[in-house]
Amino acid sequence: MEINFLAILVAALVPLVMGFIWYHPKTFGNIWMRESGLTAESLKGGNMAVIFGLTFVFSFLIAFALQFLAIHQTGALGMVGGDPSQALPSYTAFMSDYGMAFRTFKHGALHGFLGSFLLLFPVIAINGLFERKSWKYIFVNSGFWMICAIIMGGIVCGWV
Repeated sequence: MEINFLAILVAALVPLVMGFIWYHPKTFGNIWMRESGLTAESLKGGNMAVIFGLTFVFSFLIAFALQFLAIHQTGALGMVGGDPSQALPSYTAFMSDYGMAFRTFKHGALHGFLGSFLLLFPVIAINGLFERKSWKYIFVNSGFWMICAIIMGGIVCGWV
């Protein structure tokens, strides 16, 4: 069981691509701007290279973490201390029987949904409540991250 950095890199692109779609004025962009208190003019400020660069770095971290939620074999690897060469023969037998079990896009998408619903949505909702943001704001932002986590989880789990 090795970390698939190509899958993680591809998954890290998902929030950038989805952001162009999700926050476009013809989808949820106008609602998001209104609920955030932003205008098209105010969004023109800022260093976009830094914003997109850091978005990719943070998205990479999310994709990296999602593999541990979506790929059950990482748990088995963790049980042997991370080094399969030091494992008992039962680990090798287990991996030969179940090494590719549940390694599908669909399974990763399920875990992406569960992770986003149980972790990301509550965090965004709590921040939104304390920032006195509307439920529209909370649902637009958490919906974005739910869709991203579903796709990202599918990519990191299904890419074998």
